[in-house]
Amino acid sequence: MKTLRFISILAAVALLAAIQPARADEGMWLPALISQRIGDMQAKGFKLTAEDIYSVNQASLKDAVVLFGRGCTGELVSGDGLIFTNHHCGYGYIQKHSSVEHDYLKDGFWALSRAEELPNPGLTVSFLEYMQDVTAQVLEGYSEGMSEEQRAQIVRQNSKKLIDAAVAPGKGLTASVEALFYGNQYFLFVFRVYSDVRLVGAPPSSIGKFGGETDNWMWPRHTGDFSIFRIYADANNAPAAYSPDNKPYQPKKFFKVSRAGVKEGDFTFVYGCPGSTREYIYSEDVRYTAEVSDPHKIALRTTRLEKMKKYMSQSQAVRIQYSAKYASVANAWKKWQGEAKGINKMKTVATKKAYEARFRQWASGTRYEGLLDRIEALIAQRNPYYFAYEYYNETVRTIELVQMASAFKAAFPSLDVIKSRAEDFFKDYYRPIDEEIFTAMMTAFGANIDQSLQPQFYKDQIAKYGSVEAWKDAVFAGSVFTSKEKILALKAEDLETLKTDPAWEISEAFRNWYNETVFPVLSSTNRAISLAYRDYMQGQMDFEKDKDFYPDANLTLRVAYGYVAGYSPADGIDYRPVSTLKGIIEKDNPDIFDYNIPQVLRDIYAQGGHEAQPVCFLATNHTTGGNSGSPVLNADGNLIGINFDRVWEGTMSDIAFDPEFCRNISLDVRYLLFIVDKVGHASYLFDEMVFAD
Repeated sequence: MKTLRFISILAAVALLAAIQPARADEGMWLPALISQRIGDMQAKGFKLTAEDIYSVNQASLKDAVVLFGRGCTGELVSGDGLIFTNHHCGYGYIQKHSSVEHDYLKDGFWALSRAEELPNPGLTVSFLEYMQDVTAQVLEGYSEGMSEEQRAQIVRQNSKKLIDAAVAPGKGLTASVEALFYGNQYFLFVFRVYSDVRLVGAPPSSIGKFGGETDNWMWPRHTGDFSIFRIYADANNAPAAYSPDNKPYQPKKFFKVSRAGVKEGDFTFVYGCPGSTREYIYSEDVRYTAEVSDPHKIALRTTRLEKMKKYMSQSQAVRIQYSAKYASVANAWKKWQGEAKGINKMKTVATKKAYEARFRQWASGTRYEGLLDRIEALIAQRNPYYFAYEYYNETVRTIELVQMASAFKAAFPSLDVIKSRAEDFFKDYYRPIDEEIFTAMMTAFGANIDQSLQPQFYKDQIAKYGSVEAWKDAVFAGSVFTSKEKILALKAEDLETLKTDPAWEISEAFRNWYNETVFPVLSSTNRAISLAYRDYMQGQMDFEKDKDFYPDANLTLRVAYGYVAGYSPADGIDYRPVSTLKGIIEKDNPDIFDYNIPQVLRDIYAQGGHEAQPVCFLATNHTTGGNSGSPVLNADGNLIGINFDRVWEGTMSDIAFDPEFCRNISLDVRYLLFIVDKVGHASYLFDEMVFAD
């Protein structure tokens, strides 16, 4: 039986993992299986045990780590529910509380008492209660010879039983069964979710986003990328909706804060929720990423960023409205640039092709013979449709007017919901930006999507109006969705007219095109590729029995470890691993928004004695998106930093880890304490923390 065979392979891999050192510092390891890595960790300086990292029988480090929102990590630092995360993770919530009168993005926010802490509707933090290998339970009833449809049904049914059993006893529990190694293994993850999370403090953006998109993904870095929140619970310390009567959450575990600092070679340990990696994919998928997907998406986002920046530089109100949107667009935009460059520099495609040649030779005469040819053929069939899907996402679906029409369609025919969404939408909407983006994105769509795949609706509109510009003028002049007043004035009898609105028609036509033309092929080929990758993953583990395999990231809790280290990105350039306040002053420029630091920081520096104040540091930990806000711990398990980025030259680590260039960037916790004290004047927060040294 396939399941039993794979479990035996895992057992062999686990045994080998326990006795062999990891390759460099690559790897995002499951905490529940960390005993397989603990020997290597301790050999590199770690002083705690596997039980200290992860335990279901006693409080452990896992109980001080949270999934923050839907894509970041945070850490508990006090017995009263205080959590640290990144400024960019809390950015959207800080922005929602900001206005021209109270610009918390520009000026920062500091609650000087718990009564001043600000609630954040929609924000949750999730604690991992436990994780469990449930491969045997999920595949119970499956046997060789069954169809994939039968297998999928068995997986769904058994997973639902496991989830229902896990969440039934507890209040605030959620659970999921996640496929690892492309469905060769399954784990159950059970979380306790808290929804009363309040903003406690955030530095000015000139500190929290210092360097802006120019410094993003770069080193040396001088960004004070942190924000502070607090979790609240009911009288029984259980999850509860926001209430003034709620009390600060009392955690099972929180991190002690180290003020001892870091030096090159120190052991580091990141505990967080990495989002997505693709370490085991076929070479053609890598080539498509580096040569097709990334370059096109970079070009489209460059245009959108230019449109936004033009108007943001002219108006404080527009800057506030679009700051979070701009940051969201720019983050992946710059990451893709480094990723493509890194893949090419590492010759990742050629390396994978060489590996695949060895695999083909080994696979001859086995059940894996012909597998790689099948994968290559499926990718070739899928890619034109995948390109159309990516282009649709990066063009039509980025037009805010179309986004709003789509959201209203989802709310139809609830007039109250439609009007509520209008209030939220127009708070952060500036029509001139959207008009320019409409023209640029629709023009790019026509130029880069093969005519055989273009929607007939698109061709008809261009023929009708003669140009994208004229089409844009007609849409924005005729759509009710450009006016909050018109939407709020709608009556029930007016709702049917929305279906003839030009923005509604665009949303509907492109959605139908995607569902009818793109999705069927994309869905079937992706499904077939996933099944082939399941075999390929197992084949790789059969082929390399002495290799340590870790599952791709999927926003579940993982452990990565390494050490503090600089790097050399090019000939003659050697980066030291620590940046200081001196570097901030050297970059300070009042004429450039991203480098215009608060005057108080200049004054503090002018007083002398703070030139060597540490700001950020580099380490070799394997991280990715989702690790933003993750605690960075020392050999004693104490907090020394907050992970927030990777270096630009190492962003290809989602696909291929290069120990020479892959570095994670962390905020030194001592700079956080410095800013809280000297800039925020909120040192009262230190009273609830425990300092290790």
